[in-house]
Amino acid sequence: PSAPGRRPGPARGGGFDRVVGVQHIRIAVPAHADSDDVRDAINEAKDSLVQSLKGAEDAKRGADQAAKDAAEEAHGDDSDEGDGKQRSTREHTVNYGNLPLLAVWWILGSMLVKITYKGRMQAEVKAAVATETAEAESLRRQVLEARMAMMQAQVEPHFLFNTLASIDHLIEFDPKRASQMQRNLISLLRASMPSMRSTDSGLRPLDLELAVVRPYLEILKVRMEERLTTEIDVPEGLLSAEFPPMMIQTLVENSIKHGLEPKAEGGDLLVKAEIRHGKLCVTVADTGLGFEAAAQGTTHGTGVGLANIRERLALLFGSKATLTIANNPVGGTIVTITVPYTAHTETPSEGAKA
Repeated sequence: PSAPGRRPGPARGGGFDRVVGVQHIRIAVPAHADSDDVRDAINEAKDSLVQSLKGAEDAKRGADQAAKDAAEEAHGDDSDEGDGKQRSTREHTVNYGNLPLLAVWWILGSMLVKITYKGRMQAEVKAAVATETAEAESLRRQVLEARMAMMQAQVEPHFLFNTLASIDHLIEFDPKRASQMQRNLISLLRASMPSMRSTDSGLRPLDLELAVVRPYLEILKVRMEERLTTEIDVPEGLLSAEFPPMMIQTLVENSIKHGLEPKAEGGDLLVKAEIRHGKLCVTVADTGLGFEAAAQGTTHGTGVGLANIRERLALLFGSKATLTIANNPVGGTIVTITVPYTAHTETPSEGAKA
């Protein structure tokens, strides 16, 4: 039976109201509780409540009957004893009458404890999974950076020894070109040292990356002579754009080693940066043998460096960065790295301006 003037209905704050007997009960459901869990718990509470009410009614009828039988047996007793048994009957009736309300409170309390405990367990599981994922990503990043450092350590000594041998040869026959190559080698080493020593796998201004690429290309132009022509097309406003270190250098090395150097007549190499659809696009294009020829075995080793670049981009930017490879319409390969555009706060160095 419902209390006069009271109706069951939704309560403010995410709970609901329920009228039981003459008591108005409000249940506050936790914000993190799952709707299915709440529905199941309510159904269980409803079934338990029905059983409790039924048991209470049976107990009440049994108590009334027992009191009635006792009254009939003691019909001949004096009035004081009769009054005492009537009081006892009323006390039992009152006690049994409170049983449904107590059962309701016990069931509702159990329901809320169940929902809260299950939500807390789910939150703890999610936190543990997130922690394991973060640790795995950190370990993966460290392994990738170690692999990149190992590749860089393998490539740079080879390039350094070849350059020193070329300088030694030119000193005797062309001192002017030898001096030029020596100055470019010093510039290359000076620009490379910060990235070689740094353990940070973050981003650097684009002009610092060009400070490595420019002397590298100048040294190769001395070695390959007129077989190699280069161009760096980077607007002044993009020199402060942030970019992952050593990626442009890797693309340039691939173009020279696997596209232009094996080609008898050599070719052209272009490094270009621009903004497309709000993102920074850095392109290295060459007119060498082309990626298909390299993949078929004319040259070797093009895939490892590009695969590492893809992994690093995924770690740094997720799906927001891409690396694309296309055939150059005039022959050769076009490789483009696209990353979110972010301007660096520091002023670009003058030595890296294109």
